[in-house]
Amino acid sequence: MRFRRSPRRAARIDIINLIDVVFVTLIFFMLATTFAREGKLQVTLPEAASQAPEQSRERLELLVSASGSYALDGRTLADSRVQTIMAALRDASGGDTERPLVITADGKTSHECVVRAMDAAGRAGFAKLSITTRQPPGAAETTP
Repeated sequence: MRFRRSPRRAARIDIINLIDVVFVTLIFFMLATTFAREGKLQVTLPEAASQAPEQSRERLELLVSASGSYALDGRTLADSRVQTIMAALRDASGGDTERPLVITADGKTSHECVVRAMDAAGRAGFAKLSITTRQPPGAAETTP
């Protein structure tokens, strides 16, 4: 007996549903991803061309050396911890946090040391804080 074979249909994969899933997943990841630009930034710090405001009260001056050591009004501090700087500021000001404080840092001082000085001044309650800058070469002085 001979059986008749049914015609063979070509095997076919329906990929339309697969394309839909991949497309929706692609859109999800595009919307959920934050695009951060990472790279090296070259920062040129500004120079101040204005004159320092006149100080009516006696000011405190906190010096930061290139090595990261601190001196308040000419007296070198024992170490560079924030608590030491705060204690020295409180002693020198006599508790008067309205006195102006000027931070003078060497040009090669690390940013961390300057921020530490600013942090200590803020924690000690000083509101009038300024940072010493130099005038750019060839800048004409302006008078108000």
